[in-house]
Amino acid sequence: MSQEQNDKSADASMKTEVVAKGKRRQYPAEYKLRILQEVEKCKGPGEVGALLRREGLYSSLVSKWREQRERGSLTGLSGHKRGPKVDPQAKELERLQRENKRLQEKLERAELIIEVQKKVARLLGVPLEDNNQSEDS
Repeated sequence: MSQEQNDKSADASMKTEVVAKGKRRQYPAEYKLRILQEVEKCKGPGEVGALLRREGLYSSLVSKWREQRERGSLTGLSGHKRGPKVDPQAKELERLQRENKRLQEKLERAELIIEVQKKVARLLGVPLEDNNQSEDS
């Protein structure tokens, strides 16, 4: 009998239910304003409750939306853009740094090509004019 009890407990532990994690609902500003207008139109007893049940909302949400509307924070109704604030000077700095890096790499390639040309000229015995001396005089 103890063997059967062990089998039953093992089966019970293997049948665990995984519950999906709930997602936070976000409402656009237009929806919030529309619901607030509908709540204000409700005159009879129980109409507001019926509206909230139909929409799946809580009265606390509606009161928060009212406060936001009264403060005039329409941006609060539409939600905030998340993430770090973008500084226009930082964007320009990043662009200039990328351009600087690209030009440095291009300069390194050009200098490498010139060095190779000098070595090839020496191997072939072709005399090269030194442009540095002509620029200094």
